[in-house]
Amino acid sequence: MLRRRRLIAALLLGAAAAVAVRSLAPPEPPTAAVLVAARDLPAGQALRPGDLSTARVPPAAVPHGAAADPVGRRLAAPLRAGEPVTDVRLVGPGLGAAQSPGTTTLPVRLSDAGQVALLTAGDRISLLGTDPQAGSTRVLARDATVLAVPDPASATDGALPGRLVVLALDSDAIYHVTAASAAEYVTYTWSRS
Repeated sequence: MLRRRRLIAALLLGAAAAVAVRSLAPPEPPTAAVLVAARDLPAGQALRPGDLSTARVPPAAVPHGAAADPVGRRLAAPLRAGEPVTDVRLVGPGLGAAQSPGTTTLPVRLSDAGQVALLTAGDRISLLGTDPQAGSTRVLARDATVLAVPDPASATDGALPGRLVVLALDSDAIYHVTAASAAEYVTYTWSRS
């Protein structure tokens, strides 16, 4: 025992130092739970529990409009793995919230469903209306932002041809777009930015 007293003293001193350091260490910083995409998710997908995971982040890093229970809601835009799910990424009332003043969120039925399949959320388009009777085409709205392209199964009611898209466009163009949607062939031109 006497021969090992230095070793025992060193072990006790080391344990005391570890306890002292641990008691002086600052507490773990607070965190908040945020739902994030568990993998890359496409626009138009209805969220299922397996599509989401929980990430712990500092409270200040929780994005404004973080979705508390998005299961069953449809994505308006694609999400990358690890990206938080927020209200502006879901089809619903928050979709137009991030748009600039003077714009309105409007579902528009484009005449050709095949053309709609070429669009993705974030595209900037100009809407055109063609009057088949007069054989003329006019610009209905410029620089509209595609907010959502619902999948065909959720946007087909069978009553009208074409396919719906959700756009943010200048409020002054609303009358022209809605009137043309009822009487003209509505299409678009676009550029990807």
